[in-house]
Amino acid sequence: MKVFVTGGSGYIGKAVIEALNRHGHTVRALARSEHAAQAVQSLGATAVRGGLGDLAVLNDAAAHAEAVIHLAQAQTGEEDLAVATALQDGIGLGTYVHTGGTWVYGATNGVADEDAPWNPPAVVAWRRPVEDTVLARAVRGGRPVIIRAGLVYGGDNRLIDVLFTQPGRKAGAIAYIGDGLQHWALVHVEDLAELYVAALRAKAGSVYVGVGGVNPTARDVTQAVSHGVGLEGRTVSITLEQARAEMGPVADAFALDQRFTPARARDELGWAPAFTDPPAVFARG
Repeated sequence: MKVFVTGGSGYIGKAVIEALNRHGHTVRALARSEHAAQAVQSLGATAVRGGLGDLAVLNDAAAHAEAVIHLAQAQTGEEDLAVATALQDGIGLGTYVHTGGTWVYGATNGVADEDAPWNPPAVVAWRRPVEDTVLARAVRGGRPVIIRAGLVYGGDNRLIDVLFTQPGRKAGAIAYIGDGLQHWALVHVEDLAELYVAALRAKAGSVYVGVGGVNPTARDVTQAVSHGVGLEGRTVSITLEQARAEMGPVADAFALDQRFTPARARDELGWAPAFTDPPAVFARG
């Protein structure tokens, strides 16, 4: 299958391109710079020069593909909707896979699935109108699919590294928010990449949470990170107010208690996460 990917030079995008190649797909990937073009080409994809603001480029690239996977992070809901519209207009009846996240559900009060009610923190509240519009294409013959990824880890993880690991190295202990007993819905980047590939055959209008299904506590994860970076398990609690001051509004998302099951993707797509012990991965550094 001919697949066009946005965000292909990013953390998740690189893993997705590699997974697509393993499964025999032909990949073209958006590249906004020469560095990004070289990155996707080194992975076996053909670079399409342009950025998210180049809607005509996106539309044309989608029109010459059989499926689209939109991974690039837009700066606003308006930008993401414009990009999704251009891509869906271009792909027509082909599969369009859109990226969301589990944070939109807020705290889950136990193990939840894709049908849980939304209660998003402010940092991701903009996603609702975008995803509603994307899914509405299904009634007009389109093939939209949404993956709401959990907190991604493994490999060169930028978010956890920037917000937790790097500050922890400087402070001598990895921080967690509050009592650290909130659960994080984690997914390994390689497992998530396989889910994106599997989603190419999903039914129109499908929504899947991309999670590993283990859901460790924040304290367990930060302790494992501490061991992994040579801090001998040292951790420290910080208040939510401190976290907001240091991390910005994303701190409210990291404070959420979330647990999810990957059962729908397993049952409908045959997706089976291979990484089922996140703390062990973090502990290896």
